[in-house]
Amino acid sequence: MSLQDLERLVVDAEADRALQRALRHCRSRKELILAARRLGYRITKIDLVNAWREEQAARIAEIG
Repeated sequence: MSLQDLERLVVDAEADRALQRALRHCRSRKELILAARRLGYRITKIDLVNAWREEQAARIAEIG
C-alpha cells in the first residue's frame, strides 16, 4: 500500500505547485517521509530505497 502512496505522491506533486513547494523544503529522506505523512501519504524509507533502486536499474538498462 505504501508504494502506491509514493506513486500517488509523485503524480500529485507533478500536478500541484503548492505540494512541490512543500516537498522542496525537505533535505533528507526522513524529512520527506514526515512531510508526506502529514499530507496523508503513507510512505516508508523502504519505499524510497526501492523506488531509487528501480530508477537506477532503468537507467542502467537504457545505457546497456
